[in-house]
Amino acid sequence: MKAGKLRIAVIGVGHLGEYHVQKYRANPGVELVGVVDVDRDRANDIAQRYSTTAYTDHRDILDRVDAVSLAVTTEMHFAVAKDVLSEGVHMLIEKPITYDLREADVLIQMASEQDLVLQVGLVERFNPAIVKMIPMLKNPLFVESHRMNLFTTRGLDVDVVLDLMIHDLDIILHMIRSEVREVHAVGMPVITDKTDIANARIIFQDGTAANLTASRVSGKMLRKIRVFQPDAYISADCGKRQLTVISLDNQKKNSHNFPEVTTTKEKYTDSDPLNDEITAFIDAVINRSDPVVTGQDGRNALKIALNIIDQIERGCQNFSPTF
Repeated sequence: MKAGKLRIAVIGVGHLGEYHVQKYRANPGVELVGVVDVDRDRANDIAQRYSTTAYTDHRDILDRVDAVSLAVTTEMHFAVAKDVLSEGVHMLIEKPITYDLREADVLIQMASEQDLVLQVGLVERFNPAIVKMIPMLKNPLFVESHRMNLFTTRGLDVDVVLDLMIHDLDIILHMIRSEVREVHAVGMPVITDKTDIANARIIFQDGTAANLTASRVSGKMLRKIRVFQPDAYISADCGKRQLTVISLDNQKKNSHNFPEVTTTKEKYTDSDPLNDEITAFIDAVINRSDPVVTGQDGRNALKIALNIIDQIERGCQNFSPTF
């Protein structure tokens, strides 16, 4: 660290990478050393816009930084991330961690051996509706998620499972502390040559069931996770950053002597999940603490995502236990 500031660069400054640049530039505890992109014009444009230095090769900056955000295309994650960790640099890597579990294991092991922070950019874990929901969960029995996006040309290097559904996979694996017993999945391409719509049903060893639907060709935006448990129905709207809780008030009875049903709603419109994610990464690096979303968390979500993708690609009809 130089003059008490964490030296950071962003590798890959496309649409999402630029947002990382914005957050680091606004953080007073960070020195934004530079931005890296193989597109020289893009690197120069972002560097000029945010008053930093442009690079086209990530290897040219690694000896000048303490940490990086990695937001290159997924197919380049493993190669670039290996270079970053080999140089003893902490890393926030955008989701998915890699395409391959063995590659994810290599990165996790490299970070562990050097005591480096490896955080995966599953940003919905920082959505205030999710943050507020997690402590309310006592005994979830059924979880349902819908993540629907309008079609854009961004993120088409992966299918909808790794592009969108992986956020909900991470959240559900975080909230249900039980091993996965079965995965049932269907999906299809609509506009691209990859799966654009997918549905998965996950059965956990403790009997909890989760149903996930993701689409990137929807007519409207929808990002909701609903949890059903014996004492409450809890709905987290990630798009609106709103939490709704419908529960029984056993202290109050209606005219039929049943508990009153109460509804509460909270909105968190002033929140900034990406900024919270980046702040958490900075804090983990400074304090040498575990990140909120670890490399292992990223691997866990990837494992289920790859199982879903495999079933869809094979047109799987046999849904016998796979775990």
